[in-house]
Amino acid sequence: MLSRQEHKIDILGNIPFISVHIGCLFIFWVGFSWAALITCFILWFVRMFGVTAGYHRYFSHRAYKTTRWFQFILAVLGNSSAQLGPLWWAAHHRHHHRNTDTEQDIHSPVVHGFWWSHIGWVMCPEYSKTNEQNVRDFAQYPELQYLNRFHMIAPTVLGLTLIAIGILCQLYTPQLRTTGLQMFVWGFCLSTLLLYHTTFTINSLAHIFGSRRFDTTDTSRNNWFLALITLGEGWHNNHHYYPASERQGFYWWEIDITHYILKLLSWLGIVWDLRTPPRKIYEKSHCLSTKCF
Repeated sequence: MLSRQEHKIDILGNIPFISVHIGCLFIFWVGFSWAALITCFILWFVRMFGVTAGYHRYFSHRAYKTTRWFQFILAVLGNSSAQLGPLWWAAHHRHHHRNTDTEQDIHSPVVHGFWWSHIGWVMCPEYSKTNEQNVRDFAQYPELQYLNRFHMIAPTVLGLTLIAIGILCQLYTPQLRTTGLQMFVWGFCLSTLLLYHTTFTINSLAHIFGSRRFDTTDTSRNNWFLALITLGEGWHNNHHYYPASERQGFYWWEIDITHYILKLLSWLGIVWDLRTPPRKIYEKSHCLSTKCF
């Protein structure tokens, strides 16, 4: 089990993280507009893609290939989610896969409890550092080192941009009935909070609720609802059985929006070599299908 020191929560060091949660309460003060709601959804969606396609499938698992410039775009999108830097994210995720549901797994709900796996470990200073030994393949890029070190730049710029857009809308398109503060609260605070907790459900709920197609050594589960709210990450048992696959919904009925977007980008030549599960994986799945359905 984690020591008491490792379970320590750093309140002061997590003021930005806590402030996002508090900021969402202002939706009752700034009011509603369709422009703010649509902005909230778009920014949740785009940044979720940055986390799933970038931080997870690319930087953590190298499940496909791309150019250096699009690699940088993926890193910036992931950075804007306010989930720290690409090297930090990938290093911790690789550690998770090597130690899933053991005492060394820093966010296992079956070992350390739901609250800790969902949000507690994120607020613990013990895990705020990046172990570059786990990501030596990407640590060689100075631009990724920069984004990892100054991880608050992208979300700060995003927040300020939303305020500016809201002010311009208020001045020149008053029919939209939005303001700078409203765009910030809905477009940044609320969308970021939704982004946080949909992402965190994969660490917590995806190891508790759902079905198990594959007999893995961990408690990973497939959950169609979590797959919908995370653009495909909810097919977690599939992923833990064969993490090298870019596609996490192994069958056509398993909705994997991130995979669909990456497939489109592959047709455009922006990404390539999308890894898929080999035939033996499907044969193993067929053998266990009675356990899954």
